[in-house]
Amino acid sequence: MSLDRVAIPMGDRLLVPYDGSEPATDALEYALETFPDADVVALYVVPVPDGYWGAFQDSDERTPDLDQAHDIGRNIITEAAQLAADHDRDIETEIATGKPDHEIVELAETEPYETIVIGSHGREGISRILLGSVAENVVRRSPIPVVVVR
Repeated sequence: MSLDRVAIPMGDRLLVPYDGSEPATDALEYALETFPDADVVALYVVPVPDGYWGAFQDSDERTPDLDQAHDIGRNIITEAAQLAADHDRDIETEIATGKPDHEIVELAETEPYETIVIGSHGREGISRILLGSVAENVVRRSPIPVVVVR
C-alpha cells in the first residue's frame, strides 16, 4: 500500500508564525491554499533573547528601542496581510514580543487554535538540515498539531 498524502486535521483557526522569510511566506501560502475555510492568524514575534534587556540595566548606554522593533514587525506583518489579500483572503495579524518559539507555543496553549503552520526555518541564520531552531522547538513543545512547510 502506498501513502501519497498524509491526513492533516482541517482546522477552523490556524496560527502561522510569519517573519517575512521565504519559508514563512511559503507556510502562509500553504495555509491559505490548503485550508480555504479556516481563520488564519499571522503572528510576528519581535525577538528578544533571554537576558537581553538585563544587559542594559546597569549601563549608561541607551536601551534598545522596542518601539522601533515593533514598527519593523508591523511592516512585516502588513506584508502577510497583503499576501493574503493577493489570495483573496482576509487574515488576522498579531505581534508579540519575546522568544519566538515560546510565544508561538504559549499562544497555542492559551488560544483556540487547531493547528500551527510554520516555515521550516526563518529569517535568522542559516537553515539547519531539517528544521530551524524555532520550528524544531515548536514541533517539540506544541500541544496542537504542527505542519512544517519547506
